[in-house]
Amino acid sequence: MSVRIPTNIITGFLGVGKTTTILNLLKNKPAMENWAVLVNEFGEVGVDGAMMADGGALIKEVPGGCMCCTAGVPMSVGINALLRQKPDRLIIEPTGLGHPSKVVKTLTSEQYQPYIDLRATIALVDPRNLSDDKYTSNSNFNEQLASADIIIGNKVDQCISADVDVFNDWLTVQEPAKIFHKLVKFGDLPLEVLDIERRSPKTKGETSSLAHDHDDLDPVFELPPNQAYIRRENQGQGYFSCGWIMGAEHKFDFDQLFSMLSDLNAERVKAVVNTTKGCFAFNVSNQVVSVNEISLEGYESRIEVIDSQLMPWQKLETILLKICGI
Repeated sequence: MSVRIPTNIITGFLGVGKTTTILNLLKNKPAMENWAVLVNEFGEVGVDGAMMADGGALIKEVPGGCMCCTAGVPMSVGINALLRQKPDRLIIEPTGLGHPSKVVKTLTSEQYQPYIDLRATIALVDPRNLSDDKYTSNSNFNEQLASADIIIGNKVDQCISADVDVFNDWLTVQEPAKIFHKLVKFGDLPLEVLDIERRSPKTKGETSSLAHDHDDLDPVFELPPNQAYIRRENQGQGYFSCGWIMGAEHKFDFDQLFSMLSDLNAERVKAVVNTTKGCFAFNVSNQVVSVNEISLEGYESRIEVIDSQLMPWQKLETILLKICGI
């Protein structure tokens, strides 16, 4: 490969809008460019790849926890597969519970220096979370912000002026200072931000030694033939997840599913589901449900629920199976 691929890490905690931001970037990318996205998810079944399927990019998923675990093998496998396609740009989305400094270390290693031109690391944050001890006391949340060169305050349309003040005050005390910051809504990030150069190596936040307390990673689970659905669970770093894959022949009742997701008291829900009204991506954060229709046909439905408390997965499964007629 004669040209090093411009690469960005887009990080941020659960529910901050990373996938929406990447979808907006893909929508606005130059028409003649071929982009690749490596998506890492805490859950086991892999949902984000399907959400991005309409984005016109090469997508590779690494589910099941932080992709820099197990000596970085899952991440390297994903990166190598995408680099072989010779994309014009590579975007890497670590899990909201991942360690971006470890990803930076891999991308700047001798293995990838001839192939990857790592640009600024971008962290998304909901300004409201900077006043919430649940987030500010979380080591992953703090590492993601510390590792970033650029801070994007997303969901500003849901913030009050006091939230914006906290965001601005937080920025003023960062050492070293962030290269760039911006308040946006709906993940509307300008393309030009991707070409900002990263800070000099070995700056604060790049040499984290956080322990990896979750299991080795497995490949994306596929639904076996003649099986209506599968369920997979994961846990680590104080969070629990449960995911389901349902056969494409089963359709969820759209209204019942929307109502159930609206009532579900979980920190994060992601789903790509075949319904009675078509195929839709559901994104739930803080019990706010957003829905987008996507043009996937014959794709297995995938649902992932993440929470800091162990939830009654079997009860939830019974409801899901009823809604989709299994």
